Amino acid sequence: MKLIRFGEKGQEKPGILCDDQTRRDCSGHFRDWDQDFFNTGGLEALRKLIEAGGEADLPVVDSGVRWASCVARPWKVLGVGLNYSDHAAESGMDVPKEPVLFMKASSTVTGPYDNVLIPRGSQKTDWEVELGVVIRKDASYLQKVDDATDHIAGYCISHDVSERTFQLERAGQWSKGKSCDTFNPLGPYLATPDEIPDVLNLSLSLMVNDERRQLGNTSTMIFDPKFLVYYFSQFMTVEAGDVISTGTPPGVGQGMKPPVFLRAGDVVELRIDGLGVQRQTFKNA
Repeated sequence: MKLIRFGEKGQEKPGILCDDQTRRDCSGHFRDWDQDFFNTGGLEALRKLIEAGGEADLPVVDSGVRWASCVARPWKVLGVGLNYSDHAAESGMDVPKEPVLFMKASSTVTGPYDNVLIPRGSQKTDWEVELGVVIRKDASYLQKVDDATDHIAGYCISHDVSERTFQLERAGQWSKGKSCDTFNPLGPYLATPDEIPDVLNLSLSLMVNDERRQLGNTSTMIFDPKFLVYYFSQFMTVEAGDVISTGTPPGVGQGMKPPVFLRAGDVVELRIDGLGVQRQTFKNA
């Protein structure tokens, strides 16, 4: 299944993306793709509805309606730094022995085609294409890595936009550079695990103004999605509907020689195998 959301900001509704690429409205059956939906067996109920032929009875969403983030605003947006061996190399850093964890404000979440705002005073707004993992049910102190399988609702494209001056030069932890408004477009859809044959063999790419900046593959991840869910659960309850951004491959602006950063008017396009395409125009806040 491919879960989508649509509608103007503050009025989003849940839906699905069909094989013929039409969007269909599920708001007559479900309130939203939110914590309550995932935690109370919503995915199973949605699958039964579709398998019973209910898909054809769902209203079609007009093609001009805005694509919203593929899940409702989560309680937590969790990030992983330096999780690709080739990205750690371009950053001049050692491969971490344990995952490097950080948090983004949930207010960063926005639609896959919405404008992204360059913060006031920013000189180093950077791009990062990432595989997002959405949590299906609460996970706390998982006993083993394989237990995480039952806690994963699916995968999506996550754009972990970062402001490097705020992140690295303004003291403290990374939150300031990761949590600016609109800094986490999600979608265009959430693909359930059965839609992704091998999550550890997905090509990721990112272009800025039609020029390739990032190209990588999840096969070079240091810590895979199941391990990350297990690992996070040792420190906090990872709740249904939460999103984990699993790190970025090489090619970020900070790593270029000389570094290159985003300016107003730049257009960024992101792709991950099986998870569609995002596209954002960057504007000054």
